[in-house]
Order: sequence, then structure tokens, then C-alpha cells
Amino acid sequence: MKKTLWIVLVVLILAIGGSYFYFNTSPSNFAEEAGNSTKQVDVVDDSGFLMFTPLNQDVKESVIFYPGAFIDALSYAPMAKGLADAGYKVYIAEMPMDLAVFGKNKAADIVDTNTDEHFVIGGHSLGGAMAARFAHDNMADLDGIFFLASYADEKGSLAKANFPALSITATRDGVLNWDTYNKNKKYLPENTTFVSIKGGNHAQFGAYGKQNGDNDATISVTKQTEETVTAIKDWLALAVK
Repeated sequence: MKKTLWIVLVVLILAIGGSYFYFNTSPSNFAEEAGNSTKQVDVVDDSGFLMFTPLNQDVKESVIFYPGAFIDALSYAPMAKGLADAGYKVYIAEMPMDLAVFGKNKAADIVDTNTDEHFVIGGHSLGGAMAARFAHDNMADLDGIFFLASYADEKGSLAKANFPALSITATRDGVLNWDTYNKNKKYLPENTTFVSIKGGNHAQFGAYGKQNGDNDATISVTKQTEETVTAIKDWLALAVK
């Protein structure tokens, strides 16, 4: 029995290692630049989160974000900086082995220690599915959830959630399983807003270059980031009270 467990463990480690080598990409210069503090936004890497805090204005809502599989948290800095510029505090979770499946409950670290803040949660790809599972177990602690090229599954069903949801996809996404995405709409809250970014792809919801299996985008990563940030800001202003 012990031998079998060791074999399974070795296979798992090799599979994760191979996947990391195949999928992992580094944050682009666009992301690196967005990760720097400015006079408007303070950026801090602390306690397993990248934190983007608006300066010289009141925080409207706090956002917890789960990255996609094998994607460095810094890759989402442009999106986070855009939201922080508009008055939203953003926490990007730094996941164990860059896999949200190993850090589903990381949001609890922020929610439990910042009781004066109000939260929405979101995620990209696998990060969105894990954010939904956290939200499923902690509905009373959240004001809403958003998905970037992602969806909730049965274990993260939010069909009975009282809070709103936002689902953003891109027309050139070659990584998202569209059949599963459409089938799993049944797990979303009744109050869900759907946005499609024309010409965008899967990888450009972050800023880490090309991703295997994705289609080429017909808009720039800057443009897709701007449209993503605008969609989230509009949703936060209208749907999240």
C-alpha cells in the first residue's frame, strides 16, 4: 500500500512539474510596470498577496483575485492597478505552486483580518472556479463574484447566492472549454451579468504573453485590460451595493 502511495505521489509531482514547464509564463514588462507604486496607488507584496491600495481617496470595495493555473500573481497587476486607480482595493493571491486548487481558502486570510472592509471575489480560468468554491462556502462574507474566462462548477454552485455575479469572456479564447462554460451557467446566481470582449483571448486577461492552445488576439493586451477593468468597474458601481 505504501509503495502504491509513493508511486501516485511521484506521478503527481511529475505531472505538476511537466504542466508547470508547459504552461507557466512570466509577467510581461506591462505587468512589471503596473506592479510599481505610484502617487495614486500603493503596491505591496506581503503575506502571500499583492495588495493594491488606492491613495487619497476612500476605498469603495475590496477585491480578492485568484490567478489562473501556473500564472504568476504579478501578471494581473495591470487589471489590479486599473481598479485601484478607480478606488477599489485589490488583493491578488499568490497561490502555492501557482495553482489555486491548493489555495482555495486563501481569501479567508484577508476577510478574517480586515473586518472593516467589504469584499467581492474573482478569478481567471482555474482561479475563477476556486473562487466560486470559496464563495459557495462563505456567501455571507461576500458582496459579489466575477469570472474572467471561467465558471463555477457543482462544488462551487452559486445558484442560490443572493449576491450578483459578472462573467467576462473573450471571443478569441481558445483555452476556455466553451461547452462546459455554457452548461455551467446553471451554477451562477440569478443576477449575473455577461460581457464579451471582441477580439480578446484567454491569456490577455493577464499580462504574461502567449498561452499554449490559445488563439491570437486581434486587440492588444492593453486594450483587453482596459475593457476588462471597465466592465468590472461598471458592474461594481451598478450591481454591488
